[in-house]
Parts: sequence; C-alpha cells; structure tokens
Amino acid sequence: MRDPRRRLLISALFLSIFFLPVMIQVAQVRAEFSDMSTIRREHEENFLLYDCPKCLDRQDQSNISSAAHPDEKDIDIIVTYSDLSGAVRIRSVRSRDLSASWVWKSPSNENYSLTKSSQVVEDPFRPTLSSRDPGRYTTNDHQYGSQMRHPQASAAHPLKLKRRMLRRERRERRTAELIQQDKEIDNQMQEAAIKRAMELDTTVKGRYSIWRKEYENPNSDSTVKLMRDQIIMARVYATIAKAKNNNMLYDSLMEHSRESQLTLGEATSDSELHPSALERAKAMGHILSTAKDQLYHCMTIARKLRAMLQSSETNVNELKKKSAFLIQLAAKTVPKPLHCLPLLLTTEYYLRGYEEKDFTNREKLEDPSLYHYAIFSDNVLAASVVVNSTVLHVKEPEKHVFHIVTDKLNFAAMKMWFLMNPPAGAAIQVQNVDDFTWLNSSYCPVLRQLESARMIEYYFKAHQTSSLTAGSDNLKYRNPKYLSMLNHLRFYLPEVYPKLNKILFLDDDIVIQKDLTPLWSVNLQGMVNGAVETCKESFHRFDKYLNFSNPKISENFDPNACGWAFGMNIFDLKEWRKRDITGIYHHWQDMNENRTLWKLGTLPPGLITFYNLTYPLDRSWHVLGLGYDPALNLTEIENATVVHYNGNYKPWLDLAIAKYRSYWSRYVMFDNLYLQLCDINE
Repeated sequence: MRDPRRRLLISALFLSIFFLPVMIQVAQVRAEFSDMSTIRREHEENFLLYDCPKCLDRQDQSNISSAAHPDEKDIDIIVTYSDLSGAVRIRSVRSRDLSASWVWKSPSNENYSLTKSSQVVEDPFRPTLSSRDPGRYTTNDHQYGSQMRHPQASAAHPLKLKRRMLRRERRERRTAELIQQDKEIDNQMQEAAIKRAMELDTTVKGRYSIWRKEYENPNSDSTVKLMRDQIIMARVYATIAKAKNNNMLYDSLMEHSRESQLTLGEATSDSELHPSALERAKAMGHILSTAKDQLYHCMTIARKLRAMLQSSETNVNELKKKSAFLIQLAAKTVPKPLHCLPLLLTTEYYLRGYEEKDFTNREKLEDPSLYHYAIFSDNVLAASVVVNSTVLHVKEPEKHVFHIVTDKLNFAAMKMWFLMNPPAGAAIQVQNVDDFTWLNSSYCPVLRQLESARMIEYYFKAHQTSSLTAGSDNLKYRNPKYLSMLNHLRFYLPEVYPKLNKILFLDDDIVIQKDLTPLWSVNLQGMVNGAVETCKESFHRFDKYLNFSNPKISENFDPNACGWAFGMNIFDLKEWRKRDITGIYHHWQDMNENRTLWKLGTLPPGLITFYNLTYPLDRSWHVLGLGYDPALNLTEIENATVVHYNGNYKPWLDLAIAKYRSYWSRYVMFDNLYLQLCDINE
C-alpha cells in the first residue's frame, strides 16, 4: 500500500511542478483578457451614446457573424494562478468575455479560424488599444490553441478628415500672414535705422563725446575715485602720525597728498588725467601701505573719518549760504555795460536838448479801440526787447500802443532810447512814476509801509544779522525791487489808464514770439484777469505763497487753489472798476502790515486780489522758467507765444542759461551805436 501512495504523491508533485509556470502564465493572460474585455464592453457601451449609423451596422453584422457559425459555444475556461502570497487560485472566464482580438482554431483544421471581430465595420472613433508583448505568450498560445494579434489602425471619419484639412489650411494661411508681417516690420526698421543714421550729427564738439552719457564706460572714473580716496586716507594717517610724533611719515604723507592733488586737478574722468596719474596712484599706495603697517587702529581710523565728515558737512553748508548770497548779488547787481547804457543815453538826452521833444501819435494813447500794452521797467535794454519782439510779429503795428512807465533815475535814458529808436508804425508813451501825484502814502498802503520804521530797520539797519548767515530765504526778500513802486503799479492800472477798457500787462524779462493780437478777442467770461496757470500736481498752489496757519488766510482761501503767473496778463479794466479790485488789494495789504500773511512780493497779494477772478489761458500763450530751469522742453519754448525768464538767470546777465539766451538776444539791436560804445555784444 505504501508504494502506490508514494507513487501517487510523487506524480502529483511532478505535475504541480511541471504545470505551475503554465498556470502562472494563464493567470496573467486571464488578467490581461479581463482588463481588455472590460475596456471593450465599456467602449462599446459608450458608442451607443453617439448613435452613429456605423455603430448600428457593427451590431447587426456581429449578429450575422454569430448566426453564420452556429457551432460556436459559450465555453467556460478554467484559469489557475498563484497570487502574491504563493497560494494557488482558480477562476473561470467565459469565452464571450474575451476581446475581439482572440482567434479560435479548430484542432482538426488549423487553417480554419473565426475572428469575432472579422465582420465588424471599423469604427473611426474607436481608440487603438496597444497589446502587451506578443512574444510573451507564443509558447502558451500554441499549447492552448490560441494567439493574440494587434488590432489594425482605424480609418478616420470623413468629417474629421475635413476638419483636420481646414485646420491645416488655416495654419498655413496664418503662417504666411505672420511671415509677411515680419518682412514688413524688418523693412520698416531698416528704413528707420537708415533715416536715423543720416540724421546723426557726427561732429565732435570739444573733448566731449557725441554718445549719450548712459552709454559711457561705468568705470571711466575709477582712477579718479581711487586717487581721491587715497588723498583722504593720507590725511587721516598724517593726523595720526602727527599725534604720535612720527614726523618723517607725516611729511611723506603730506608730500604725496599734495602731489596727488596736483595730478588730479579738476579731472572728473580718467580720460582727463595726466598719463603719469597711474604711477602717482601706485606711489601713494606704497606710502599708505607703510602707514597702515605702523599706524592702523580700527577705532582711531573711524573717529578720524567721522571728524572729517562732520567738518566737510559744515564747510558745505557755509559754502551753500555764500553761494546763495553771491547768486542773489550777481542777479540784482547791474552789470557795467547795462549801467553804462542809461548813463550814456541820459547824457545824450540833456546834451542834445531832447527834453522838449515828444513822441508822435499822441491821439492814439487813449483810444480804447486800439491794442494797448503796459510795461513797467527801469531796464532800457530789456524794455526795448519787449517792444521790438512784439512789433515784429503783429500784422498791423499802427494799431498797437506801448505805455512804458519807469522811475526818475531812468526816465531820460528810456525816453531817449525810444526817441532815437521808435518802434515801426506803433505808438509809444514813456512816463515817470514820480509824476503820478495821486500815488502817495495816504492812498497806497505799500508806500505807507515802506516809510514805516519797522520796514526801514528791516532793509537798512547794519547791526542786524549778516546776510551771509541769514540764509537764502530772507535774501530773496531783501531785493531792492520790493522797495520800488514800479513793482506794485500793476494794481493801479485803472487809475493809470482811466480811459482804456482792456490792457495787456507785460514784464520786462519776457520775449514775444508770435502775434499777441488774438488775446483781445479772448472771452474772459466775466473775469478780470486772464493768465496762464502754473500749478503742476502739488507745485505752485496757494499754500506755497500764503501762510495758511493764519486763520485770516485759511478761512478765506483754498490751499490747493491753482496759482498763476504775472508777466503776461490781459486785464478787463471795466470789470476791474466794477468789482473795485484796487480796494480789495488795499484791504489785504493793510492786514499784512506785519508780514504775517505773506512775505514781500507782488504775486501773493495778486493771488489774493484776483482769487476766483482769473480766467485760465492756454499754456502755449506763456511758457515760464527760462530764468531758473535748464530742463525745459525746447519744443514748448519754440511753440510758445511768450517766453518768460523769471528767476535769477536773466538773459542780459552772465548767469543766463546759455541755451535759452538766443531767444532773447535775437531781438537786441547789437549794431546800435550806444550798445557798441557800452560794449554790449553777443
């Protein structure tokens, strides 16, 4: 009994060992087929949603295929496999669940095959399923009479092909358009580059490059900076050496410092340095290295540098105050040629007996139908430029009348100039402000204040704080022009010209570049003053000129109200008289007797007097800033009707901004004998 049992066990063990790989392969194939069958069923169910004719045809032909092979049965296939733990598992699968790629072969006729999907019409929307490595199942397929084959690629639907073709055509058209646009842009860029190259000025002016500053070598001043740093450190070490009685090192450091300073000079870039500058820097580096080895101490060096910094800041502040004083002095001091001109004209006036002569066309002086200008000035040359530039641009000069008012000192010179050089066709009148007997301290608050002891002390007392230490703020308001009634006469225009209805007020530091006649046609809409506003964002608003900490100002005016400019103003004198503008001016001047509402000047009281009574003119009428701002737009200047040199850098001074001076000098009569005698030239 033992031998048969033993033989049975050995046979079972042998069969399990022999068929175990086969069962594993079958299990893997079963899992593969199960997945493919599931995907196939889901895919076929989804196709029902399309309800397409070919899908319906495929179902019909599948039924036909089944009917054509009645011998095909639903066979149960037993699959044995081992799971991950090594246990043997058995599962069954039905033949109807197999995918369409399986082929049944009859054992009696291997050439006969029946493919489930042979009669199915290929679906253009069916996704292509990639089968696993077919070589993996080759042996087992032959053993079990089955094999796998790849499904063929499905043909595309005609509608899909058409859409694909349309997309391709659109892409080709768009590509052609973009290529054409690129060619056009390239051509435009080439033309612009050629044009810029032709307009480029390649003339080298002096030692300066024609290239823009931002394209310069950023290290072009490296040697200059190095030498300056060496000089600073040499002074630091020299001070320490002096304190430690190291006289030899002190003398050497000071000598190298002086030589480096001489080599450096006023150079601002390496190209301006002497060729020996680099050797000088090397020599200074050697002596500094020696000093560092002997004297270096971190805290001591830091203290010396801090002391030098504080000393430099003090010196800079002092120099700023001196610079402000000297600029004010240079701006308000009459240059020798300009002082010569009125003296020469005054002498000629009395020597040649021009006292009894007068201007022609006196009947035009009070004719309200003509164009009248008011110019209040003590500068003969400046007044002549204003008159000349105005007359040169008007179409009918015989309809224009110039009223010039000056002081007693310059009356003879002003009258002599315009008697010798009358404006072509225009009428002119020269008056002395001292002849206005109605303009006295009992009527004019400004005259009364100027005669007060407080104002005399402010201007003339010698024991007060030096102007150099007072700062630039007070220097501006110690200007002698604030003592002249010519500066305040603009608030008395109806009294000066009682028979006129409109008048154009002009400062003497302006230049007219176009015809001013259209200003008389501007509708001021009931306003008294027509002027160009000067506020830009937060600049030049009322709070810049008035003291809004005083309730008299803060309760009556808006701090954000826009300021405007004197210099070119069209005044409606009829509306002026109706609103009693001069009375408003007197009221506020009386309230400001102690200068708590505003400082000296005419613009702050002008802003108050004409508050809500000023009509804003277009900015192109009046461009300001040529007397202080070197960064103005040249196109705006050239297109402006009037340009104004407000500020310290007047065009007749050496301080003038060079690039703006030509706008003024073109109207100066440099060929005039009196100008040549006084050495006034371009």
